[in-house]
Amino acid sequence: MLDFEEDTRLSDIRVVACDMDCTLLADDKSMPEGMPGRIEALNDAGVTFAAASGRPLYTLTGMFAGLEDKMAFISDNGAAVVCRGEVVFKSLIDPQVVQELTEFTLGRNLGIPTVCGLNTCYVRSCDRQYDEFFRTFYYDITYVDSLDHLDAEINKYTLFMPEANAVPVCAEVFSPAFGERLSVTCGGAVWIDMMNYGVDKGAGLARLCEHLGVAAEDAAAFGDTDNDVQMLEWAHHSYLMANAEKRMEPHARFRAPSNNDRGVAVVVDRILASHR
Repeated sequence: MLDFEEDTRLSDIRVVACDMDCTLLADDKSMPEGMPGRIEALNDAGVTFAAASGRPLYTLTGMFAGLEDKMAFISDNGAAVVCRGEVVFKSLIDPQVVQELTEFTLGRNLGIPTVCGLNTCYVRSCDRQYDEFFRTFYYDITYVDSLDHLDAEINKYTLFMPEANAVPVCAEVFSPAFGERLSVTCGGAVWIDMMNYGVDKGAGLARLCEHLGVAAEDAAAFGDTDNDVQMLEWAHHSYLMANAEKRMEPHARFRAPSNNDRGVAVVVDRILASHR
C-alpha cells in the first residue's frame, strides 16, 4: 500500500468523500480543528466535500450546521444523497421487508434493532438504557412500544450489537439470510446495517459524482471499515486510515495518517495546496 504522499494529480480532485467514525472523527468523536474552514476552502476551490456515513441525514447536517449549502451528504450508507441542499437520491425499504427484519431479529435475540427513518430513528422503549450511546449517532429518536408495522419512510435497518460481535454475526447470520435481497454491511464492531440491494457508500458517491459531472478518477475517498469498501474501491484517490484493520488494505490505494493524527485534515490540506 502506498503512502498518502505518493498520491499525484491532487489538483484534479473535485469530490472528497469522507467517512465519519474512526476516519474524520478521532476516538473521542471530535473533528479536526479548523475542519469547517477546510470545507469552505474546498468549496471555494470547486471541490465538493461529502460526509459519507451510516449516520442519518439529520444527524450529519447537525454535525455540519451552517455548511449545508457548501457540501454534500451521503447518509445512511448511501440510502440518501443530498448536495448543497438538493436531494439527489433516496432509497426507501419496503415496509414488509422492515417487518420481516424486525421479526427475524427479535425472534432470534440477535441485537438491538434501530429502525432508521428520514427524520427520526425508531427504537423500542425497552431499549432506552442505550439512549446516551444512541444519541451520539441519532440526533432524533422516537421511542415506541413496538416496532411492528411502523407507518414511516424507512431507508436503513440497523442492529446495535452490545457485545461488539457485529462482524461475525453479519457474516454468519444476516448476510446469508438477506444478502441476496439487501445490502448488508458492518459499520464497525457494534453496528450491522441493511439497506435496499445495491445501496452502499460507493453507489452513493457515484450518484453524487454523476450529479456533479465528476469522474471516478477525480474523486477522493477516506474510510476505515467494511461499510467504506465500495466507496474506497470506486474512487481513484482512495485513502485507508492508519488505524484501520489490515484486512481492509486490499480496498484502497493509499495509507493516510490515523484518525487521532487527523489524517483526513493532513490530506485535505495537500489537496487544497494543489488547487492554489
